[in-house]
Amino acid sequence: MAETLYIKLEQNITVNEPSIVIGHIAQMWCKDKAILSKCMALKLTNIPTEKGRYLYSVFDVVQLIQQNYPDVEVENLGETDFIVEYGLNQKGNKIWEWIRTLFVCIIIFFGAAFAIITFNNDVGVSDVFQKIYHLVTGAQSNGFTAIEIGYSIGLPLGILVFYNHFSKKKVTSDPTPLEMEMRLYEQDLNTAIIKDAERRTGKGDEYRCG
Repeated sequence: MAETLYIKLEQNITVNEPSIVIGHIAQMWCKDKAILSKCMALKLTNIPTEKGRYLYSVFDVVQLIQQNYPDVEVENLGETDFIVEYGLNQKGNKIWEWIRTLFVCIIIFFGAAFAIITFNNDVGVSDVFQKIYHLVTGAQSNGFTAIEIGYSIGLPLGILVFYNHFSKKKVTSDPTPLEMEMRLYEQDLNTAIIKDAERRTGKGDEYRCG
């Protein structure tokens, strides 16, 4: 009786070793643990030393398993095409990473401040606050009242609550809007890379995506 081997492949897989076996890139399960161990140890490819993204198909994995173990039935529960990233996430110079991070934070900080100031100026927030203060109290606002103070405190608090993140702590356990956008960006990027590679080569061929 043929054994069934279940495999699950993610759309994007990161490796740091050029020699890739199936166990490095796929989650696998089989009732027969001996077959599972043997299949996990099968060598899929040996990536060139050049860092980059490489496209593979689940057909490559299934074909390799069937060639070595023809009696094993392979059931794919994951992606049909997947990208292997080799050496792209290896840590570089920490000082240079801190400099880049600081530079990006400065740009974001002043960019956000400029956007808020421009918005407030365009809609005339200060005039609105003065009119509200005059209607409520009957006195003229000096520009530094409870309304302005409350607005100044509420604006950053509202941003923190919306983005659900402050330092290493979260307001709730839900993913933050930034995390959701990053996941969507990664998914769109992977899909675009796979589609572009399929147009350049035959589907299932090994292809360096860049």
